[in-house]
Amino acid sequence: MDKIRTRYAPSPTGKMHVGNLRTALYEFLVAKHEGGDFLFRIEDTDQGRFVEGATDLIYRVLKKTGLEYDEGPDKDKGNGPYVQSERVKSGLYMKYAKMLVEKGEAYYCFCTKERLESLRTPVNATAEDDEDNKDVKEVRKYDKHCLHLSKEEVEANLKAGMPFVIRQNIPTEGTTSFTDANYGTITVNNEDLDDMILIKSDGFPTYNFANVVDDHLMGITHVVRGNEYLSSTPKYTRLYHAFGWEEPVYIHCPLITNEEHQKLSKRSGHSSFEDLEEQGFLPEAIVNFMALLGWSSGTDREIFSLKELIEVFDYHHINKSPSVFDMNKLRWMNGEYIKAMDDKAYIEHALPYVKKVITKPLDLEKIAMLVKTRIETFCDIAEKIDFFEELPEYDTEMYVHKKMKTTKESSLEVLKDLLPGLEALNDYSIAGVEAFLMNYIAEKGIKNGQGLWPVRTAVSGKQMTPGGAYEIMEILGKEESLRRVRKAIEMLEK
Repeated sequence: MDKIRTRYAPSPTGKMHVGNLRTALYEFLVAKHEGGDFLFRIEDTDQGRFVEGATDLIYRVLKKTGLEYDEGPDKDKGNGPYVQSERVKSGLYMKYAKMLVEKGEAYYCFCTKERLESLRTPVNATAEDDEDNKDVKEVRKYDKHCLHLSKEEVEANLKAGMPFVIRQNIPTEGTTSFTDANYGTITVNNEDLDDMILIKSDGFPTYNFANVVDDHLMGITHVVRGNEYLSSTPKYTRLYHAFGWEEPVYIHCPLITNEEHQKLSKRSGHSSFEDLEEQGFLPEAIVNFMALLGWSSGTDREIFSLKELIEVFDYHHINKSPSVFDMNKLRWMNGEYIKAMDDKAYIEHALPYVKKVITKPLDLEKIAMLVKTRIETFCDIAEKIDFFEELPEYDTEMYVHKKMKTTKESSLEVLKDLLPGLEALNDYSIAGVEAFLMNYIAEKGIKNGQGLWPVRTAVSGKQMTPGGAYEIMEILGKEESLRRVRKAIEMLEK
């Protein structure tokens, strides 16, 4: 086989679903692992579903995830245009559809909407579309009515300007087989296949037909897509055979489900790249996580950079069974990426989240660094630092800690003992506060926890904090630290 060539061909219909992102990633990895080419093509033949701005969004996601393409709308290597609506203008798809008509592999259909509606048959089925989960769905199999029109009737209808579509002519007998790299050889009865529309009444090709034509003309060798396309693949196979073209290698990927093993809903909050990004996940972590949704390296290793994925990705290791989108695993993985970030890059990412919470003139970078190893997503920052902005309401029971051997009474005594010294202390740096507190603990002959727990509780109002008393007091400064210690004494004396 010549150089491997794959393509990502999304429709600009909204946010990039995680399933589409995984497809793009796998297509990228399949090509790059073998030193091949990765193409980017816009499938905008369904004008009714086109969403303004969605194309720009696709470009943005590809750039953010590092899925750099070798050919595309802005990188024409002689196979363009790479936008299907632009290819329609040249009459490309109509030309190939008419070739099939001449071969008897397709035919003109002039049936009205009313006649087609009469063919609908109600059946009990669960709708696959998660936006429209109906108990009953209607299906329709075209009855080949227009296949039997004479050549003269067809020409007369065309001359009269009657609306038409062009349908694929699939035999009613025999079988069609294709081989998938993941699922093996699949054979279906032709009588179960419908004569799908190739050219719609508006002159645009259907997604299925345009894909086959474009994939052939652009030399695509491997087609990666979700397993929901398995049922359509026999029709693609018949198109390739009808044209006398070589089929690409099919690689169908398993379904992605939620933790309840149900198809990911668009309302789930994590079904698109944008959703995940808004929740504070890093693009690198999202890409790493998506790679493992249906593929395994064959080892226990789970953290891979994109470069490392290119080196180890083998599409023969793609799974058949559905992959569970485990949000806890993604959170853990994202936390690992955050910990490994360069401090400068981390602060750049974290500051916008810090600024949403802290309005007081505090050292925001120090606050950000305080939580770097304690967060899994950037959205976790808010709840971990909010006490810097304002001391929360808290219960004095927090001063009781068995492990630290503290009680309300002992905590009150420590805080009252410390207050005069804290008022006199001018060095509120970490080193200055630490020296003062540790000196007090040594003089009193008490455990570290007995001295530090009351102070940390007083200045934070929380049981769990990023950093201890020293770090917190340095950031708060002398005036605010003293205010909080005095309030704690007041609360404990009640």
